[in-house]
Amino acid sequence: MTVDPAQRKHRALAFVLTIGALSFFADFTYEGSRSILGPWLGVLGASALAISATTGAGELVGYALRLLSGPAADRTGAYWPIIIVGYLVQMLSVPAMALAHTWPQAAVLLIAERVGKALRNPPRDALLAHAGHLLGGYGWVFGLHEALDQSGALLGPLLVAGVLAFQGNFRMAYAALAVPAVINLILVLAARLTYPRPQELEGDGVALTGRGLQSDFWTYLAGAALVAAGFVDYPLIAFHWHREGIVGVEWVPILYAIAMAVSGTGSVVFGRLYDRHGIQVLIPLTLVSALFAPLVFYGSFDVALAGAAVWGLGMGVHESVIPAALAHRVSATRRASAYGIFTAGYGIAWFVGSVIIGALYQWSIAATVGFCVLCQLAALPLFSRVAHGDRIRR
Repeated sequence: MTVDPAQRKHRALAFVLTIGALSFFADFTYEGSRSILGPWLGVLGASALAISATTGAGELVGYALRLLSGPAADRTGAYWPIIIVGYLVQMLSVPAMALAHTWPQAAVLLIAERVGKALRNPPRDALLAHAGHLLGGYGWVFGLHEALDQSGALLGPLLVAGVLAFQGNFRMAYAALAVPAVINLILVLAARLTYPRPQELEGDGVALTGRGLQSDFWTYLAGAALVAAGFVDYPLIAFHWHREGIVGVEWVPILYAIAMAVSGTGSVVFGRLYDRHGIQVLIPLTLVSALFAPLVFYGSFDVALAGAAVWGLGMGVHESVIPAALAHRVSATRRASAYGIFTAGYGIAWFVGSVIIGALYQWSIAATVGFCVLCQLAALPLFSRVAHGDRIRR
């Protein structure tokens, strides 16, 4: 039976909004957790190096596991089972933080949460890319999804801030996150029943059908890895603010919420810019986001507020333009694998950078800031090279 193109487009948009809704509650949960993770680990006895290394290890394990989850989804076609298991692991790990009594226990739960995200992200992004092809813009689809995603990332920290303001209790804050976690799990099961085979949304007309990855894939990955290496995890930023007395503990999740608001709003704009101008938009965006390091590590509360906003802008770029630019560089049948490979390399760089940043932080703030800025700037020639290759192919 032939399906009307308008009906297929409407179904694709509904699928993107459905995935956005379950991502909203996922981010509500785990970004609420991450907004106070640095101070919580500090309360449990972790040092700055332990916090940075632990969060970096979480990213390493989480991203490296995508080397398995992405290809497994492509090879078996079991996109939904992998996505569901990933959400289940992630959503159970966050409220369990309320039961941790030592920082190593919290670290295990942090890593488990990253493992859950690693399982579900490559197949989820591959399915979103199928909808993006039909809707005529990978940047717009990933930007729209990220806006919904980051709306949850905005409200989660605000809920945590409210609990801390009235209760002053980290455990109560983590326990409260069980509510959006349960809602997420209900929604992901409903999405599975409503859209059993969303990969069929793409239909005919896929631009790239080769099995191999394009040569500029690796150049692009190298540039993104440099950006990741120089990007500081929010827990270390929050630890710095709390230790130096720049930001009160009740304000830490609020500044994180502001960062998420900038990220979510910017992601739609950045996605549209990518659809119109291609990967070259990464050059000015990366240049601007490199300013986050001096802003978050130097100055007063007002400067920290500006730094949180710029840090959020960088996150918006990471979550919208970077995955969108990857979608058309590989065949539709290998997208989950490509996302797995790409994000694994990205995560390894994030881990290495996190350990270096944590060690530098204990030695010199200036050296920490310098490392972050130089890594971001070093990515610009690589992005420029990929952009030049795109212009030649056009």
